[in-house]
Amino acid sequence: MGAVHHLWPGPRWLSPALRPWGAVPLGVGIALLVTARLQFARHRTNIMTFGQPNRLVTTGAFALSRNPMYLGFALVLVGASAFSGGLSALLLALVFLPVADRWYIPYEERLLAQAFGTAWEDYKRRVRRWL
Repeated sequence: MGAVHHLWPGPRWLSPALRPWGAVPLGVGIALLVTARLQFARHRTNIMTFGQPNRLVTTGAFALSRNPMYLGFALVLVGASAFSGGLSALLLALVFLPVADRWYIPYEERLLAQAFGTAWEDYKRRVRRWL
């Protein structure tokens, strides 16, 4: 994002006075990423996108969102784009959302459905994909 912003900053989407507010989504995103990562470690489960899941984590951040890590990444990107103020940075953040939602997450959900069957289906009914 930083490289794109420097090579093609594009027009500004946020005034300099409001850019420090990017710390809010950035901080929340980092907190979600760290929390979710620690939960994976605590449950001793695979964190790699294309790896086989070995445990279904449904507590903590995963009780609020089925994808707290992707949500965390999205918030970090939005926060970083606010700091830069450049439209190109915001566009990168906005491209991430449909890519994660339409490619990465469905792939992972197929693996989870195969590995955990009805437990996954129950969790999927209770907890939304994003929030």
